[in-house]
Amino acid sequence: MLKITIITACLNNADTLESALQSVIEQDYKNIEYIVIDGASTDGTQALLEKYKDKISVIISEKDKGIYEALNKGLSKATGEVIGFLHADDFYTFPHIISKIASTFEKTDTDCVYGDLQYVDRESSIRVIRNWKSEPYKNDLFMKGWMPPHPTFFLKKKWYDEYGGYNTTFAISADYELMLRMLYKHKLKATYIPEVLVKMRTGGTSNSSLARRIKANQEDRKAWKINNLKPGPFTLIKKPLGKLGQYL
Repeated sequence: MLKITIITACLNNADTLESALQSVIEQDYKNIEYIVIDGASTDGTQALLEKYKDKISVIISEKDKGIYEALNKGLSKATGEVIGFLHADDFYTFPHIISKIASTFEKTDTDCVYGDLQYVDRESSIRVIRNWKSEPYKNDLFMKGWMPPHPTFFLKKKWYDEYGGYNTTFAISADYELMLRMLYKHKLKATYIPEVLVKMRTGGTSNSSLARRIKANQEDRKAWKINNLKPGPFTLIKKPLGKLGQYL
């Protein structure tokens, strides 16, 4: 049975972390390694991790330099053949999600799997704010401003070992840079599951303000440059504009 590692990084997310933890613990797939990297939270997160410690494979709680350093720390501890990331504001939609991910890997020769994501109200998770519906991967999609939803992105560990983890010189867009590098630059095989795999509460880091959105766009440009890739003339404009159609 394929071993799947799920990594959650958190810092003072006690208000949402429990539903993330529960959504992993309640998965019906039996071979999950769950790693939680906490940046030395002071808001009650420690008590939550203590409550669920018997259900979590690895817990590390210490100060770090940000979410991408924390995710890399999780990668360094991961032993699964496939790795996915679930942020502290996110949760899997159903208990069968990881079983479906594992089955897709086992039935195909794919390198990564991804699906759809919904943004939901922070206080009421049944209220959908935005539908991020993806599509089957084609190599020109990144040129059109496309990217898969990062919390739905599962990749074989061997590719992290070969091509590296998150670039910590990025504050916001290291997930975009990583997926651009893996899929577009290195042309890894990708499989799309047309189902909402993850729900994300609104208020995430990259979308929290106009200033941060501008910063993210600057970092998107940097992601192409450091990989010696050239975006199309409208790629970096289409990327944020493409999100407008996702709102209900």
